[in-house]
This record gives sequence, structure tokens and C-alpha cells, in this order.
Amino acid sequence: MLKNRFIKQLLNSFLDLLPILSVVLFFQIAVIRQPIPDVAHLLMGTLFVILGLALFVQGLEQSLFPLGESLAYAFARKGSVVWLLAFAFCLGFGSAVAEPSLIAISKEAARIASQGHIIADSELAKSDYALGLRLTIALAVGVAILIGVLRIIRGWPIYYPIIGGYVAVAAITPFAPKEIIGIAYDSGGVATTTITVPLVTALGVGLATAIKGRNPMSDGFGMIALAALMAMLFVMVYGIVR
Repeated sequence: MLKNRFIKQLLNSFLDLLPILSVVLFFQIAVIRQPIPDVAHLLMGTLFVILGLALFVQGLEQSLFPLGESLAYAFARKGSVVWLLAFAFCLGFGSAVAEPSLIAISKEAARIASQGHIIADSELAKSDYALGLRLTIALAVGVAILIGVLRIIRGWPIYYPIIGGYVAVAAITPFAPKEIIGIAYDSGGVATTTITVPLVTALGVGLATAIKGRNPMSDGFGMIALAALMAMLFVMVYGIVR
């Protein structure tokens, strides 16, 4: 049964990847009119991507989603708001710190900052800048998930914190250093990808399901958008105070 599910997931991953492959091949052959370089490596890489996507989705379904939902149920039954909020913050912070994309973009931002003479051109300065940026974004995600969980508990509408977040982003942007604004606006998407999204989604849906009077569809989602907004705000503040 598990084998059949995995084969079906491989097929779904191929179908998900097919549009982008079609676009690349069309422009390579019909528009640029150049032969495809190294076809063997291209095919091997495509197979690895399909396999990786299938394994990733399978892992989400069998591990991260059930784990997040079970923890949400357990904390809801325990009835301790303090522990639930502490767990929400730690989950957001820990998942963001572990994001491969955040690690990569922090290092790239530090490299560009050193080339632009914003920081010293030394390994220590680049390492400190990258770590500070990474921890700032992780702190933002942790605070956002804490607020998101509190919103589910209290039953607040999602548009309150989202609209407030966008107003704050617009208000602080003119005061932030111009070198940090682009990084700040990208940081929201970078911080909420591979690891953070499934865990946070599972937590929100599980918590909204466990709490009486909450709707998993209307109350369980929205924390990812809040995390992206908080990341923008925290990075711009980081650029101002640094």
C-alpha cells in the first residue's frame, strides 16, 4: 500500500514539474534555438527533483503534519495558554533558524554587504552579519506564530493583525536604510518555506480543530502571512539599529 502511494506521489511530482520543464524546453528550442546542453545531466537532475519532491511530500504527510496537529491537540487539552504560547514561539523560532533558504540568503546578504562596504570585508564581519540577520528573522517568525496562536485562542479576525502589519511595514520603510529594504521585503518569503510552512500550518489547523467554536478553514490559516510581515518589520528595525 505504501509502495503504491509512493508511486502515485512520484507521478504527481512529475505532473507538478511538467509545466516548468515545458516552458524551459520551449524557450530553449523554439525561441533561443539552441541545443539542450548536457542532456544526460539534465535528465538525471530532473529525476532527482521528482524523487526529492515525492519524498518531501511523503515526509510531510507521514511526519510533520501529524506531529504538528498532535502537539496542538495535546496543548489544547492541557489547557495551559502560557505553555502553548511558549511552544508556538519556540516552534516558529526553531523552524525559521533551520530554514536552508534563510541560511543561504543570510550568507549572500553578508557577502554583498561586505562588497558594498556596509560591513568590513572579513569572514568574522560577514559571519556576524549573517547570524544577526538569521536570528532576527527567526525571532520575527517566533513572535508571529505566538501572535497567530493567540489570535486563534481569542477568536480575533485574521485581517486585524494583517492590516496592522502592512501599515507598520509601510510606515517604517522610509526610515530604514535603503540597503536593507530589499532584503527585508524578501525575508518574509525566505523565512516561510520548506520547514516552517508545514509545521506552522499543522499547528494552526490542529489548534483550530481542537478548540471549540473555531473553524479550521477560517481560523487555522493565516499565520504564514503574519510571519512574512513580521520578518519584514524586524529586518528593517535590525537595519535601523545596527
